[in-house]
Amino acid sequence: MISIHTLTSPLHNEEAVRGVTEEFLGALNLEYTFKGPDFSHFGEDGPAFIFVRTGGTESLFAQILPQLPPRQPVYLLASGKSNSLPAAMEILSYLNNRGRSGEILHGSPEHVATRIREIEKTDQARKALAGGKLGVIGRPSDWLIASNAPPAAVSKQLGMELVDIPMQVLLDALEAPEEGETAEAGAMRIYRALRGIVARYGLYGLTLRCFDLLGTVHNTGCLALAKLNEEGIVAACEGDVPALLSMVIAQALTGVSGFQANPSRINPETGEIIFAHCTVPLNMVESYCFDTHYESGIGVGIRGKIATGPVTVFKVSGDLSRRFIAEGTLIQNLEEKDLCRTQVQLKLPNTDYFLKNPIGNHHIVVPGHCARLLEAFFA
Repeated sequence: MISIHTLTSPLHNEEAVRGVTEEFLGALNLEYTFKGPDFSHFGEDGPAFIFVRTGGTESLFAQILPQLPPRQPVYLLASGKSNSLPAAMEILSYLNNRGRSGEILHGSPEHVATRIREIEKTDQARKALAGGKLGVIGRPSDWLIASNAPPAAVSKQLGMELVDIPMQVLLDALEAPEEGETAEAGAMRIYRALRGIVARYGLYGLTLRCFDLLGTVHNTGCLALAKLNEEGIVAACEGDVPALLSMVIAQALTGVSGFQANPSRINPETGEIIFAHCTVPLNMVESYCFDTHYESGIGVGIRGKIATGPVTVFKVSGDLSRRFIAEGTLIQNLEEKDLCRTQVQLKLPNTDYFLKNPIGNHHIVVPGHCARLLEAFFA
């Protein structure tokens, strides 16, 4: 739960200030713990906000700043009364001059409340990810020459650990096939083996060098990854760690890990772009059926239908120094023969990024417009 602390000039009438406080905070319609002028344990139980109730509080803030956690952004609430906003602006300038980050939350109650909820959700997401382990089963695929991820950067930025797991661990965990086994039954053996590895290593998520399975077990990981994502275990294809990191962030913020897909065809004049892949989280499709894996024609691929409407395309680089976030519209699902089995046509405001400065190949399609929430995660 969020906490609200206050700064108040002793020159102002306490009864009048109390009335403004009750009106301002009540209009937000949020649950919070009111700490008042007590700044001890600031931010320990969740996001903390400082309501600058009056002017003349700048020096008071300078006195309490050493008590505040040095790496946390300072969020200032400002009403339109009692010189609250100008005082908050002076305080924010003071913070910026000292290399500290901060933000003033000001405007309509709805606007301020929405921003507070975003901050609370991103705080919860970061705490959920911290300490998590991500399995890299079998190394990234050979063609992902630009999709590496330095473990130190992942640890620093997300607090997560990359765990290298040899492909042989998965092969050893596979149950023996039964005589006359169907492709679907074989795909489910891969799922059960991956589920066991998740439990064995205590994984939050994983990425699998899935094409290796085509030769070793004559099947694919498409169904296994689709089911794992449905269950909240983030699972990416082809050993792609940046894609996995993108999906992990999306899942922590939205509850859905997203559709990892290839941008297969782009119309720069209309902003239309087709994304396709042979697996998709089963909890983000309206319906699905099984097909073969596109490139090999064997095993089980997923042909899913994703709801039309608002979507967000998202990708981070392996060291999390770059990100791409764009809101668009899913226009239709396709069934072209020369593409991976789940195919969606999107319309984005601009496609220059994909042709001039992309972050690798795979991108993540997330349901709904959530650019503000994703951007807030990196604030």
